[in-house]
Amino acid sequence: MIIVLKPDHDEEDLHRIIRRLEDLGLRAHISKGEHRTIVGAIGDERVLREVPIESLPGVESVLPILKPYKLVSREFKRENTVINVNGRQIGGEHIHVFAGPCAVESREVLEEIAESLLPSGVCFLRGGAFKPRTSPYSFQGWGEKALKFLAGVRDRTGLQVVTELMDPRDTVLVCKYADVVQIGTRNMQNFRLLTEVGNIDKPVILKRGLCSTIKEFLMSAEYILAQGNERVILCERGIRTFETETRNTLDISAVPLLKQLTHLPVIVDPSHAVGRVDLVPAMTKAAIAAGADGLLIEVHVRPEEALSDGPQSLRPSAFTKLMEECRLVAKAVGRSI
Repeated sequence: MIIVLKPDHDEEDLHRIIRRLEDLGLRAHISKGEHRTIVGAIGDERVLREVPIESLPGVESVLPILKPYKLVSREFKRENTVINVNGRQIGGEHIHVFAGPCAVESREVLEEIAESLLPSGVCFLRGGAFKPRTSPYSFQGWGEKALKFLAGVRDRTGLQVVTELMDPRDTVLVCKYADVVQIGTRNMQNFRLLTEVGNIDKPVILKRGLCSTIKEFLMSAEYILAQGNERVILCERGIRTFETETRNTLDISAVPLLKQLTHLPVIVDPSHAVGRVDLVPAMTKAAIAAGADGLLIEVHVRPEEALSDGPQSLRPSAFTKLMEECRLVAKAVGRSI
């Protein structure tokens, strides 16, 4: 249920509504837009059926949210959410690129990759310290050592660090080093982990699950917002279909659909979606045309030596060329990159 306040309401009106909801055992979620303030009533909304909330001073209307996901829905918040990451705005006019290796392999290689990204205007360095792999015998990441490498490169270059959190027990450790925490596709419905990151003061990139519907994806985001963390970035990274020519199938239609259903920023990971470096450029440009707010692209100086996902990683020269092409596409749709 959402409570829409009158434009001329005062703070006492707002506090009175919050107190009333709390007396009923509900939690109030405040969203202040450019033209309206909305209060979301979180909890068992059945208690509101016999309570005349409309009669409280400052209330304009009380409306049900029909979607099962409440806080992430456009019904709850009409304006786009723009997430500030140390001065960089995700979800605004500028399209940000999160680039780097799939896994952090060594300090030297990471520094070499980071230096190659700077001329293209990249602000975010992605790299895995903990790697969820299909085979238990594959490289699993260097853990805290890799996190220290990422932090060291940030100190040298100014690039913001994006890395994956896999285990709730590592939350404090990862947050110590990361600027943005990523929840991978295999953990999209790890509700214990989602609840944990809902309580941190860090932006979260939530990747869509391999076989998840849009509704399931948004319900997972709801877990995070319900705990109080509103800085969630949705990431379409391809879903599993019957097709075998690509690693996954990039659901481009998910981008405009998500933009209709939710106020949260939406980014695209074309690298994991297709798993083929020759297809990454086309899918990257398609994502921009579809309305993506950001891109997650794998870059490696020597893909043939990469310990993880070399076949889908762009070399720096190819990445630079792609960014030049992407600027033209972004300009055509009224954005910048």
